[in-house]
Amino acid sequence: MKLLDESDSKMFAVIGLGNPGPKYSRHRHNVGFMTLDALADDLGAAWSPIRNEAITCATEYANRKLILIKPQTFMNLSGKAVNKIISNRNINYGSLIVIHDELDINFGRVRIKVGGGDGGHRGVRSISDSIRFRDFIRIRLGIGRPPEGMTAEAFVLSSFQLYEGPIVKRLIDLGIQATKLIVTDGIERARNTINTIKDDETGPSTVQ
Repeated sequence: MKLLDESDSKMFAVIGLGNPGPKYSRHRHNVGFMTLDALADDLGAAWSPIRNEAITCATEYANRKLILIKPQTFMNLSGKAVNKIISNRNINYGSLIVIHDELDINFGRVRIKVGGGDGGHRGVRSISDSIRFRDFIRIRLGIGRPPEGMTAEAFVLSSFQLYEGPIVKRLIDLGIQATKLIVTDGIERARNTINTIKDDETGPSTVQ
C-alpha cells in the first residue's frame, strides 16, 4: 500500500475508537465513537450494518471522500477491523485519521498529532500493530487524569457526568472541526489552529 502526501489524497478513513454496545456508550473511553456519530450527523450520512467487524459510513466533505469507521471488536482489538477495511478499500496510510480519548491532555482540549508513541492507549497500539505503521494522523481528545485514588482503567471506563456535558459537547465539536480542517487545509494548518486553542476557549481544564 503506497503512502501519499495528504494533499494528494482523495479519500480519508476516519476511525473513532470506543467499545460497542449501550453499556459503554457514555464512557470516557468512547468519546471517539461519540465524535464520529456527531460527524456523521453533521454531514447527513447514515451508518451501514456491521461488516468486517466494523460499522461504516461513506460520505463526502469538501469534495473529498470519507469513510467513517467504528470498530466493533472492542478497544483492544480495534486494529483487527481497521486493517480489514483499509486493505479491502486500498486506503493510503497517510489518509488515516484516528480519533481517540487521551488521558494526558486536559479535559476539553484537543491535540492533533502524527505518529509517536501510543501513550498506553491500547486501541491506538492495536492499530499500529495490525497495520505495522504508526505515523497515522491522530486527533487526541483530552479527558484529563483520574481523580486521586482512582485507576486510569476505571476512569476511562466511567461515564461522563451530567455537569460535564457542556465540556463534552465542546470536545466533540473540536474533534469535528479538527477532522474537517485536516481534510480541507492539511495537517500543519489544522494543527496550528486546533493545538493553540487555550483552556479558557474550551472550558475549565478540571471540573469540580
